[in-house]
Amino acid sequence: MKKALVAYFSATGVTAAAAKKLAQAAQADLFEIKPQVPYTAADLNWRDKNSRSTVEMRDKTSRPAMVDADAHIADYDTVFLGFPIWWYVAPTIINTFLERWDFSGKTVVLFATSGGSGFGKTLAALKGSVSASTVLREGGLLNGEITNSELETVLAKS
Repeated sequence: MKKALVAYFSATGVTAAAAKKLAQAAQADLFEIKPQVPYTAADLNWRDKNSRSTVEMRDKTSRPAMVDADAHIADYDTVFLGFPIWWYVAPTIINTFLERWDFSGKTVVLFATSGGSGFGKTLAALKGSVSASTVLREGGLLNGEITNSELETVLAKS
């Protein structure tokens, strides 16, 4: 039996709620990707061209620091990786997470929350952060009242 981890970044709590539901459905462990400097409401103001999130997303080399914690990636076969969609891609802290550990030979299934857009170019944008032997898949969006069918769709990608 494969051992699974649900790792997630949540700036406002929406993705955290989705991750907890997915972890329960998958009988997986849970790991929160925490930025060293938490995001404030002002940091997340996408209308402000100088807000922290806007500046990070404009700079494709941005790698926000994470709180030191070991996700024990070596212990898992499958990692469900969740985040909010920002500017049609994953926040750059997701690149920080993927580049921190070796995901070679593992399956990474992406799931996201979004206020209105789909995955956009997320998969392509993250491929450079993992080795060629990492299986990277788009799992689906988990928004609002998450149904069992939506959870099953994401789980089926593992």
